[in-house]
Amino acid sequence: MIKKRLFMQKMCFSFLRMAVLINGAALAVILYFILSRGWRAISWEFLTQAPRDSMTAGGILPCIVGTISLCLITTFVALPIGVASAIYLNEYATQGKLVRIIRLGINNLAGVPSIVFGLFGLAFFCIVLKMGVSVAAGGLTLGIMTLPVIIGASEEALKSVPNTYREASLAMGATKWQTIRRVILPVAFPGIITGSILGLSRAAGETAPIMYTGAVFFTPDLPTSIFDEVMALPYHIYVLATAGTNIEATRHLQYGTALVLIVLVLGMNLFAIILRSKMRKKLRI
Repeated sequence: MIKKRLFMQKMCFSFLRMAVLINGAALAVILYFILSRGWRAISWEFLTQAPRDSMTAGGILPCIVGTISLCLITTFVALPIGVASAIYLNEYATQGKLVRIIRLGINNLAGVPSIVFGLFGLAFFCIVLKMGVSVAAGGLTLGIMTLPVIIGASEEALKSVPNTYREASLAMGATKWQTIRRVILPVAFPGIITGSILGLSRAAGETAPIMYTGAVFFTPDLPTSIFDEVMALPYHIYVLATAGTNIEATRHLQYGTALVLIVLVLGMNLFAIILRSKMRKKLRI
């Protein structure tokens, strides 16, 4: 019996190792494929200038600025609303049928295709609220798309805090809000930040929502207002690969832009990892 259990354990561990190796190998192949074809395009001019000559030359500075602008608005919209919603669902709401239905709706929204959010943003923000194609409309659309992920991640982080922490704080005379603000949130904050950054990183690479609401084919100007239209890295890649004036001649620019987008997303994930590590060290102290 013991030998059978050990054999099953070894089989399961072998399967898990194989899954990790397959995922790691796939990631390495993708990174090598893009890096080997895109590194030639990376230069100071490529990172600091606007596209020119029908986007067959020049750089991607407006795309970088536009993507960062969209991510900032997404963060300001989705992060506070998502964390506040998770706090209410986990700490205040009476657990019953209504809360289960709300959680089911949140989970379903997390699986809705991004293009559906793009069409919603076009109809509501661009047409009904008359924002037009702008950074604000694109950022709000991405914020709504990211909300279910942030709510889910934040709620799981709050659930991971032991109930004994809540009971001890309340026993000391703290109010419900003081317990949440000074005891629960600091412990759950690393998990909340990690999940939120992962959701925002996904939003940074989305094309469908912003092609209807925030991004345009070409504009050499940097945004001066949240109601300006912008270029964005994922949409720029799509344009160069499908609708460019000379697709083959701009192939290195396509891979170079994809490489910059990957570095941007990896930078956001690295920031989340470093911040989580620092927060956990403070909690240990």
